[in-house]
Amino acid sequence: MKDKIFSVLQRVGRSFMLPIAILPVAGLLLGIGSSFTNATTLETYGLTKILGEGTILHALLMIMNSVGSAVFNNLPLIFAVGVAIGMAKKEKEVSALSAVIAYFVMNTAINAMLTITGQILDNGEIAGSVLEGTITSVCGIQSLQMGVFGGIIVGLGVAALHNRFYRIQLPNALSFFGGTRFVPIISTIVYMFVGIAMYFIWPVVQNGIYALGGLVTGSGYIGTLIFGLIKRALIPFGLHHVFYMPFWQTAVGGTMEVAGQMVQGGQNIFFAQLADSANIAHFSADATRYFSGEFIFMIFGLPGAALAMYQCAKPEKKKAAGGLLLSAALACMATGITEPLEFSFLFVAPALFAVQVVLAGTAYMLAHMLNIAVGLTFSGGLLDFFLFGILQGNAKTSWIRVIPVGIIYFFLYYFIFKFMIKKFDFKTPGREDDDEEVKLYTKADVNARKEAQNVESSDGAVSEDTLSEMITGGLGGKKNIADVDCCATRLRCTVHEADRVNDGILKSTGASGVIHKGNAVQVIYGPNVTVIKSNLEDYLEKAPNTYAETEEAVAEAAEEKQTEETGSQEIKETIIISSPITGIAADLSTAPDEAFAQKMMGDGAVVTPEDPYVRAPEDGEVAFVFDTKHAIGFITDSGISLLIHVGIDTVKLNGEGFEALVESGQTVKKGEPMLKLDLDYLKEHAPSVTSPVLCTELEDNQRIHLLKDGPVKAGEPLFEIEVLQ
Repeated sequence: MKDKIFSVLQRVGRSFMLPIAILPVAGLLLGIGSSFTNATTLETYGLTKILGEGTILHALLMIMNSVGSAVFNNLPLIFAVGVAIGMAKKEKEVSALSAVIAYFVMNTAINAMLTITGQILDNGEIAGSVLEGTITSVCGIQSLQMGVFGGIIVGLGVAALHNRFYRIQLPNALSFFGGTRFVPIISTIVYMFVGIAMYFIWPVVQNGIYALGGLVTGSGYIGTLIFGLIKRALIPFGLHHVFYMPFWQTAVGGTMEVAGQMVQGGQNIFFAQLADSANIAHFSADATRYFSGEFIFMIFGLPGAALAMYQCAKPEKKKAAGGLLLSAALACMATGITEPLEFSFLFVAPALFAVQVVLAGTAYMLAHMLNIAVGLTFSGGLLDFFLFGILQGNAKTSWIRVIPVGIIYFFLYYFIFKFMIKKFDFKTPGREDDDEEVKLYTKADVNARKEAQNVESSDGAVSEDTLSEMITGGLGGKKNIADVDCCATRLRCTVHEADRVNDGILKSTGASGVIHKGNAVQVIYGPNVTVIKSNLEDYLEKAPNTYAETEEAVAEAAEEKQTEETGSQEIKETIIISSPITGIAADLSTAPDEAFAQKMMGDGAVVTPEDPYVRAPEDGEVAFVFDTKHAIGFITDSGISLLIHVGIDTVKLNGEGFEALVESGQTVKKGEPMLKLDLDYLKEHAPSVTSPVLCTELEDNQRIHLLKDGPVKAGEPLFEIEVLQ
């Protein structure tokens, strides 16, 4: 159950990445646009002539504000589509269209219920008895304020319907509506009833939120702490807008007489005081307690968390993680848009989000206690901090106190996040379970390389069925595969029986690592994984629905067969394979690597080099030279396929210590040098320089007999292949 939950959360978290990517840009546009088009701000700072209505800059800022607002105003719909795409197994474009339709249907159904019950009047206005903030315009439809949570409900539900029905077959008379065409149909029907259900369910949630609001306003500093905790905890559900807006805009947030007028709501009180600032000694911290604390953790705290996540990233992934975290941190500091940072660890490490909620909640309380009264128009970023804090003077806002508290928060976030990430191995950006497992090249590599060059389909394209067949076998066969998906670099699969997965086969397909989490299997291929996934899905549609034999069963069967066949057979022919290396020869079982020692890669011998040259063992052809130059595929004139693998784990050296003297397809004579080795470098940086020399394609009637155990020179017989009758 735990692994299944992890798998689902992982997919949901990945689904959020596309909409999250636009938030930093949208936040910058909205933050700049809203700050410099506010009439009170322009009048206060004497900027009306430069940025006031009618100026070119004002028009540009209004456009920026509108563009940024378009993204944030429609986040529920964006998330509905993003989650549906991410959770759909195949035909993702259909799930996206269905999510859009379902989202409109759900809100239209809610609108109809609100109209029927009189909460929305015939002229489209909201009835006076309706609690302010509970009904809003959703894509032009008057509906309940459900925030991003409404989009997530649609995305998850539509994805479930899509995965269940996108291949449905209907009776012949209705066959046109089968398959993918059925998904938007069933989504429409289901979400009509979901909308009706939400009409009854969601007000209960909203009423609970407002009840908590009453608790906050009557509890002093503790109430401010409760407000901060609740507001941050509601971020993932998109409910924070419903929660805080009454405090900002209505009497729930307090009332105060300013310049002879009674003003309601914390934000309204601040701007009223700002307009009458000549008569105000210090802005009201009681009014600004609902937002002043944001500057502490948005400008200082969360960037500290971003630095901690960056420093905890794996070295090879720091560049990619740094780009993501830097853009998110800058958006957070400049505009107060925290979602990109918070969502980067919310789903992979909920405990970190719990820490964020507590620290952020205490920041609100501390700002209230320290009488900090910095207002804002949008969120707690540098723009608003400069406009409504620094420019107003410390005497009116106590903005200077934000700095020392913020510095303390930076280090609190940094050290707590860094400790927890390392202590509990949280998979924050750059710490995904790509362990860079050893890449061992096998017989399958040789076949795959040869087939990639020689096997073409009728239209001239290289066939992908062989690779897909190998991946299917490595996953235990089609019958063992429950789900196939991928992210940016990984093939993510769910299998029925984890014991049937063969890591060796999966690695031989070009994977750089295989990760297991219960029945969830992640195979790391790199950026081309989407093509691999697509080809695999096509192959699975026509593959036999059977299990692949387990590795143990295959080995036992092969051993029994060899014993039976060789017991009574006579040797018909022997083929001598000479050593390609001068050094110390030994039996393959002594190789300092289990996969080689157990002959998983093929049979042969090992040689520990004492000479810097790897030479052609016989007359033949260079089948391939690996990109990292650490291994050569060789085919002798007698038809024997060899793999000369220099050292153990030398693939990780990325070619350092090797100089290739031949090219793929080159014909060579016995004794000609093919590789030059920097033995000193290899001995220092590789676990071992012991080098397997393997026959990768032995027939059933062939077996290896070692001829040399000890010192051997290049060109001397190393082992022989006995061909049985």
